[in-house]
Amino acid sequence: MTKKKITKKTKNKKKSGNYFKTDKYILEEIIRVDHAGEYSATKIYDGQIAIFGKNSKIGKTIQHMAEQEQEHIKTFEKLILKNHVRPTALLPLWNVAGYLLGVSTALMGEKSAMACTVAVETVIAEHYKNQIKQLGNDQKKLISIIKKFEKDELEHHDIGIKHDAENILGYNLMTKIISAGCKAAIAISKKI
Repeated sequence: MTKKKITKKTKNKKKSGNYFKTDKYILEEIIRVDHAGEYSATKIYDGQIAIFGKNSKIGKTIQHMAEQEQEHIKTFEKLILKNHVRPTALLPLWNVAGYLLGVSTALMGEKSAMACTVAVETVIAEHYKNQIKQLGNDQKKLISIIKKFEKDELEHHDIGIKHDAENILGYNLMTKIISAGCKAAIAISKKI
């Protein structure tokens, strides 16, 4: 009986949210991949703005999202320096890939550009939720940053939906391909 009571107390104590410290390698992966993701997002919007222009109606909407992504990338650039994290070696590839994704979806039209936003932001919001679960009590500031950025990304998702992203021919296929590419880039950027 004594063993069962001790076991129950231990289990309950763990469930109540004991303090735990974030593993150094997990922290580095999170900062590296988030930096890469925010960098890529700025390039997607750069590509879309290159096609639509900053002064068009859709261009102004994209510019608003791009400005938030600029805030995100600046924050992760500071975190990379502060935590001595090596950025992904694939930034040149994400530069080109992000820009081309932005240009190509914009060339297909406003709804396609917005479908790209919906696909990317859906993956990123889920990714941020998973990261928050990995961070320990020692990373309250980073958790707060990620929660704020997740809110921004969900706003971008909703903007895409409001701009009829779901009404393009091939929406499901397009978003599945873009989502798969984002997930692959996340997995690769964690390590390389």
